[in-house]
Amino acid sequence: MAEPQTASETEAPDISPLAAAAELERLAREIAEQDRLYYIQDTPALDDAAYDALKRRNADLEARFPNLVRPDSPSTRVGFQPSASFAAVHHGVPMLSLDNAFNAAEVADFVARIRRFLKLDLGEPLAFTVEPKIDGLSANLRYEHGRLVQGATRGDGRTGEDVTVNLRTLADIPERLQGTGWPELIEVRGEVYIGHDAFSAMNTAAKATGGRTYANPRNAASGSLRQIDAAITAARPLRFFAYAWGETSAPFGASQWEALQRLRDWGFQVSGLSERVEGEAALEGQYRRFEDQRPRLGFDIDGVVYKLDRLDWQVRLGFAGRIPRWAIAHKFAPEQARTLVNDIEIQVGRTGALTPVAKLAPINVGGVVVQNATLHNADEIARKDIRVGDTVIIQRAGDVIPQVVEVVLDARPSPEPPPFAFPDTCPCPLQTPVTRETTSGGVGTVVRRCTGEMACPFQRLEHLKLFVSRKAFDIEGLGERQLAAFYDDGLVREPADIFRLARNEAVLQVMQAREGYGETSIRNLVAAIEARRTIALARFIFALGVRHVGETTAVTLARGYGSATIFLAAMDQLAAGDAAAAEELDAMDQVGEAVVEAARAYFAEEHNRTRVANLFAQLTIEDAEAPKSDTAVAGKTVVFTGALETLTRDEAKAQAERLGAKVAGSVSKKTDIVVAGPGAGSKLKQAQALGLQVMSEGEWLTLAAGGFPPSPSRLT
Repeated sequence: MAEPQTASETEAPDISPLAAAAELERLAREIAEQDRLYYIQDTPALDDAAYDALKRRNADLEARFPNLVRPDSPSTRVGFQPSASFAAVHHGVPMLSLDNAFNAAEVADFVARIRRFLKLDLGEPLAFTVEPKIDGLSANLRYEHGRLVQGATRGDGRTGEDVTVNLRTLADIPERLQGTGWPELIEVRGEVYIGHDAFSAMNTAAKATGGRTYANPRNAASGSLRQIDAAITAARPLRFFAYAWGETSAPFGASQWEALQRLRDWGFQVSGLSERVEGEAALEGQYRRFEDQRPRLGFDIDGVVYKLDRLDWQVRLGFAGRIPRWAIAHKFAPEQARTLVNDIEIQVGRTGALTPVAKLAPINVGGVVVQNATLHNADEIARKDIRVGDTVIIQRAGDVIPQVVEVVLDARPSPEPPPFAFPDTCPCPLQTPVTRETTSGGVGTVVRRCTGEMACPFQRLEHLKLFVSRKAFDIEGLGERQLAAFYDDGLVREPADIFRLARNEAVLQVMQAREGYGETSIRNLVAAIEARRTIALARFIFALGVRHVGETTAVTLARGYGSATIFLAAMDQLAAGDAAAAEELDAMDQVGEAVVEAARAYFAEEHNRTRVANLFAQLTIEDAEAPKSDTAVAGKTVVFTGALETLTRDEAKAQAERLGAKVAGSVSKKTDIVVAGPGAGSKLKQAQALGLQVMSEGEWLTLAAGGFPPSPSRLT
C-alpha cells in the first residue's frame, strides 16, 4: 500500500474554478446528509475523521475560490437544528466550532496568522493551552448564583435542546458550584462522553436484553443524553469534561489556563491531560504525546486542540465567520485501504453539474464501510486514469472522504479496461445535452453541465434538498429519501408545496397508507413543517438557492436589508436593472460582482420570482437581529480604506461589527463613516465628494473606545 499522503499531496493543484464549483456542489450534498445522520438519527455513516476531511476539503476549495461559496456551503454551519422533541434553548453566546489542521505546516500557518493579525514580531512569545479533543456531545450548563438552572445541547450553535433534567443525572455535573469567586451568571461548556469499558458493557447488556446497541461511544453518548425519559439517561454511564464557557456576567481569569483551573475549583472535571506550553515549537511535541497516549486513554479523542492562552488576545482576534481565529484542532492522521471500482455513475447537482461517482466493492476503512467515492469531474478521472475494474487506494481523511487517492496500476486487469467515456447527455429522462464549461482563460474542460435547468427533474429535486437542508429550513423528518418520494408522486415540486401539503387533509389521509407513514409519523411531520412557517430572514435568503449566496453571505444580506419585504423589493429593483440597487448590494462587505450578477439573474427569471412569491405567502419571516444600540457606532455603515497602522484590516472590521456597525467594502451615499489610513485613494476621494464623515484610525479608536461589551464572546 502507498504511504499515506497529506492534503497538500493529494489535492489537485491545478483544479480550475469550474471544477471546484462542481466539487463544492457534491461536498455540500454529502455533508448535509452526514449531518442528518449524525445529529438527528445518531447513526452516522462516517467517523469524525472522515467527516472532518469532507469539511476540510470544502474549506480548502472555498479559501482558494471565495467567489464560489455556495448557498448550501457547510463551511460556516455548526451542529444541527434542534429536534422538535425538546424545548428550544437560545444560548447566551453562540456555541461555535473549530477549524482543523492535519499536519505541522497547517499548525504553523495558524500561528503565523495570529502573529499577522495582532502585528506581533517573531520575538514576541506565544503561550497556548493544549487540550484533548474529546469525541462526545457538546453541552452548555447555565448557572445563576451558583445553581444549575438549565442545560442544553449545542443544536445549531445558536439554539439547542433543553435537556436539563437529563444532565442533572450526571455525577460529573455539580448542582451547585463549589468554592468561591464564580460569576453570578456563567455558562459552563464541555463534552458529554462514555468511556471505552463502560461502552462495551453497555452494548453487551443491551444485546442480552434485545435493546438498542450503538456503533461507537459518541453515538451512545448522544443517544443517551437525548432521551425523553430521564431515567434512561440516568442508567447510562455518561461522563462530562468541562473545557470552556459562554456567557458570563464577569471575567474570572486572564488566560485560558487560569480559567480552566477555576472551573476545576468550582467542582467540574477538567482533563488532567491538558497543559500550558510556551512557543509554537512545543505544539508538535504535544501532538505526538497525545498520539502516543491515545490508545490507553480509555475514551475517544480525535485530535488535539490548541488555544491561544491570553484571553485579551482572544478577544482581539475574534472570529472568522463562525470559527475562532485563536484556536484550532490538530486532527489525527487518515487511514487508507484498497478496493475495486465496480462502476462509475453520474450524479446531477442543483446547478446541473455532472459529477462522476465511483461505485466501490465495499471496504472497511477504520471501522466504516465505504462503497462510494466522488471522482469530482472528467478532468480528475483522466488525471488519475481511473477505469472500471481498477484496484484503487481509498483514503478517508486528509482531503475528501471517501476519496480515490490513486490507481494501483500493477493490479490493473489484462486486457486493460477502456478509459471512462464521460456522457454527452444528462442521465435524466430528458436526455438533455451537456455543455462543457471552461475557465475564463479557455484552458481545458473542467465541468459538464446539464442545460435543462428547472426542466431537469434532478436539478429541481436538488433545489428542494437545499431548501430542507439544515442551514435552510431544516425540516425534521423530511430527508432526501422522503423528499424524493414526494417529488416522484407529484406532491412537492416547489418549496411552497411543502407547506401546502401540511394543511391538505385529504392528501395526509392518503399518505397514512404509505409504507413508513402512520398517524404518528404524519403528525410529527406536519408539526415539523408548521414549526418552520416562522423562519429567520438569513435562513430564508439562504434557502432560495441563489448561486454564490452561502450562509455567511445570507447573514450579510439579512443584516444589510433588515426585513424580507425590503430585501425582496431591492431584488426586484436589481432584476429590473436599477443601478442604485446594484450599488447598494455591491457595497456590502464581502459581496462582490459574482453575487450581484447571480442575484440579478435569479430574480430576473420569472419562474424563480413566482416560486419566491408562492413561498413568501406561506411564511412569517423574522426581521434580522437588530444591531447593538448602546455604542457610538451602532447601526452605522463603516468603510475602512488605506493602510491601518494600529489595527490590521481584519481586526478593524471585527471591532466594528462587535460594536454593532455594518462594514461595507465600498463607499456609497449610505456610508456613514470612512476610516482612512495612509495611502487611501479613490474611496477617500469619493467620500469627500459625497460629503461623508472621514476620520483617521486614531479618531476611529477614540470613537469606538468604551463601546465594547463587558465580556468577550466565547467558543464552546
